[in-house]
Amino acid sequence: MVSPDRDTGLRPTLAAVAPGTGLREGLERILRGNTGALIVMGHDRVVDALCTGGFSLDVEFSATRLRELAKMDGAVVLSSDYGRVLRAAVHLMPDPSIPTEESGTRHRTAERTAVQTGFPVISVSQSMRIISLFVGSLRYVVADSASVLSRAHQALSTLERYKLRLDEVAGTLSALEIEDLATVRDAVSVSQRLEMVRRIADEIEGYVVELGVDGRLLALQRDELMAGVDLETELIARDYLPAARRSRTAADILAAIGELSSIELVDLTLVARAFGYGASLEGLDVAVSPRGYRLLAKVPRIPAGVVEKIIDHFKGLQKLLAASVDDLQAVEGVGEARARSVREGLSRLAESSILERYV
Repeated sequence: MVSPDRDTGLRPTLAAVAPGTGLREGLERILRGNTGALIVMGHDRVVDALCTGGFSLDVEFSATRLRELAKMDGAVVLSSDYGRVLRAAVHLMPDPSIPTEESGTRHRTAERTAVQTGFPVISVSQSMRIISLFVGSLRYVVADSASVLSRAHQALSTLERYKLRLDEVAGTLSALEIEDLATVRDAVSVSQRLEMVRRIADEIEGYVVELGVDGRLLALQRDELMAGVDLETELIARDYLPAARRSRTAADILAAIGELSSIELVDLTLVARAFGYGASLEGLDVAVSPRGYRLLAKVPRIPAGVVEKIIDHFKGLQKLLAASVDDLQAVEGVGEARARSVREGLSRLAESSILERYV
């Protein structure tokens, strides 16, 4: 049994059987009719080789047709786009040497067929009244919308709490950056929180896919909470990429953090190692100064190309904060109006960050 939160390979199949789809309606009709079913969600020569008996149809898919065909013994074979019913009442004969932990005949056949063909297979249990999806060697039991929504709302509440904490540590980091007091610990703590928030949002995305039309409001709430998080994640990696590790990029840092397990992510020393800093408690307290990407991103209407030129010119946030309008105009692409906008924007950010920290 697997969860759709981290297994993105399962999500396209979940989307195909989500509430609001014709396939889901057909499966629910089968459950209400108290019959079982075995449905192969794709067709090619390999599937053909496993099929014996039954008959060919090649008719347009509909929920009522699926329900009626499921009354007969044997499997139903759909086209790869699930738009047509190709065969019905067939007997599937997958390779018996394929290992399976399933005990029921229908489920054993479903798992082996999924592994051998590479197509998802649906097994509807008549006695247990459950829908099981087999994608390769993975099995997922499709839950009703009410239970999925319950789990999704718990995850959403967790996301809200983590997002509040993220906003707090990110605000503290901004104030420390302006005062030139930031340490490796402060920087990687924000990156750690960003990754935690991202993983919870990814879990919610799995629920949204599974809920189909019932997950629209959930998706809106998730998107509202996650606004700007992806950008912040990239900017902090670019800000604190160690100068000594020139071969590494921000993408390398994000990939390394993404590979950390949930337990490893709690350890700030391991997050620091993903950045390229020393993995020790003492190393977390080393002073570090950002390049200024995060703060410049908060100043409106500055093109990305101009931001790069400003960063390259001043080589660090402290020099940028100390720059006058004339100093900023010396940067290619920064005229007087833009220089004043940058100077005033950074001054307002500095004042508000320090006020939020000390008041």
